[in-house]
Amino acid sequence: MWESRVLKSVIPVVESATLLHVNEKKINEVADWMAFEEFAKPDGSSLFDFGNDANFLMDLTLVTNVLNFAFTDFDTGVKFQTEYLGRTYSDSEAMGACFHRTMGEGIPFFDGHYLATITREQLAHIFSGNIEIPMLDERLILLRQVGEKLVADYGGKFHAFVRDCSPRLYDNGNGLLERLVTEFPRFEDVSDYNGHKVEMYKLAQLGIWGMHLALSPRGAWALEDAQMLTAFADYIVPVGLRVTGIFEYEPELELHINSLTEVKRDSAAEIELRAASIYSIAKLTDAINKRRPTFTPLLQPQVDFRFWKAYHATHWPHHLTKTTMY
Repeated sequence: MWESRVLKSVIPVVESATLLHVNEKKINEVADWMAFEEFAKPDGSSLFDFGNDANFLMDLTLVTNVLNFAFTDFDTGVKFQTEYLGRTYSDSEAMGACFHRTMGEGIPFFDGHYLATITREQLAHIFSGNIEIPMLDERLILLRQVGEKLVADYGGKFHAFVRDCSPRLYDNGNGLLERLVTEFPRFEDVSDYNGHKVEMYKLAQLGIWGMHLALSPRGAWALEDAQMLTAFADYIVPVGLRVTGIFEYEPELELHINSLTEVKRDSAAEIELRAASIYSIAKLTDAINKRRPTFTPLLQPQVDFRFWKAYHATHWPHHLTKTTMY
């Protein structure tokens, strides 16, 4: 797994970081107890029933990850919510509810022909909720760009793109991740750290992992090198790493985060937080697997989800960055 482009690109950041330190001893201490936890295996289930058509699930998953960012209003702190089927859903679950409702209304939202010409009013209707979903205009631009590319080269369907790629992340340029971040600039999640290119690819990897989760249990499609997936560098994993003592912050970064001051996109602080998250989850995954030699090896996204699930609702503050990448 350490041969992945993402992992190789974050190591120089961790080695030269000035605002945070990764405590390797704590990684082993956390692995000592986390190794005894149960990590669920993919079963193909999801919060909403979108059917079993593999092509549609590919379209759904990748369009979802075009939009899978910023669900909290940056000015008020109010989270996007929507009412659906008698329940209130928040954040990314609210987006899923909106999509399920949209499908029921017969809107072809997951077709590039629709996305290429979607209007602000149409998108606002799809995301009906307690507030206007944050960064609506940015979402509109991204959808139109993706829609135009899908129409031009893949008949308007993401699944046509997926099936034209090798079912691997990396395959001499024909891998799904390699082509996704090249052909769709929306997914080109990279940063420059003192002249070094850092490749994060949060949403691209999350979309591919989502397809693997949904389709591999159905025998419909599987990622052949899933062990090369990394953590999905976002707001929440750093919180878990800080709470467990794996992350140690310099006082200025601690104050910056705890005071809810925005951490600017591509700043040293933001890059170090994300790069160290990817690195630490990889090290922790290795450490847990060494303590469970008779178990099927865990994948990094499974350990990532363990942190996200436990800490996405915690009161401990997370860094704030206004970005379309996570």
